[in-house]
Amino acid sequence: MGKLKRDRYEDLLEPMERELVAMARWVVTAGARVVVLFEGRDTAGKGGVIKTISRYLNPRMCRIVALGKPDERERGQWYFQRYVEHLPTAGEIVLFDRSWYNRAGVEKVMGFASDEQVQSFLSQAPQFERQLTDDGVILLKYWLACDQEKQEERFEERLNDPLKRWKLSPMDLAAREKYREYTRAREAMLAATHTPHAPWTIVDFNDQKRGRLTLVRDLLDRLPHEYVEPAVIEMDKLGAKPAREEFDIVEPIAPYPLD
Repeated sequence: MGKLKRDRYEDLLEPMERELVAMARWVVTAGARVVVLFEGRDTAGKGGVIKTISRYLNPRMCRIVALGKPDERERGQWYFQRYVEHLPTAGEIVLFDRSWYNRAGVEKVMGFASDEQVQSFLSQAPQFERQLTDDGVILLKYWLACDQEKQEERFEERLNDPLKRWKLSPMDLAAREKYREYTRAREAMLAATHTPHAPWTIVDFNDQKRGRLTLVRDLLDRLPHEYVEPAVIEMDKLGAKPAREEFDIVEPIAPYPLD
């Protein structure tokens, strides 16, 4: 299966983008609460697909949550506590760029959590998610997969591209040797938390463009949304000649030179 070309990708994505905007109208109208978790390999493409989904959505009703390391206070809390405050209210979508499943992934593999903490998490996560879904939250969980060869190519690209260097951290480099350990951690996570009320969906992201299309299509198909017509807005003609900007106190800076 050949790599998807940019032009073809854009053609296929455009109607889905329109569906995403319509879906967001339904979320607001229905007062739905939607949570989408994105987990997966480093470099798989979590950030890219999140940008694809949120690109044309109102940021006041579609929030992206990407939490850093817990601070001292958060380390003393119930593990799920700092995630709870980011859950959506009625009419909101929240996209988690990594989530509470850090404990079953990076924290387990890199030794930041004990075996007892990991096992406690794997036991509690289905119960926590059951509480969310029983309360009406729509919860979708995606795991983005890519082969190690592709992962290495993307690490190399980040290393050599000054615009992407910020994406490469010492943690990423330390994790390069633990590809199979992450596989085992993922399988243990799936065994414990792939439940009827909160199932996992794995998406192949070796080709990131195809992966985005696959994931967005699945997300749209699984949300129980109905089409909501856009609000009718009539814009009358101005009653006078259009005005020009006028400045008394501060003038605009010089335009960027084109020559």
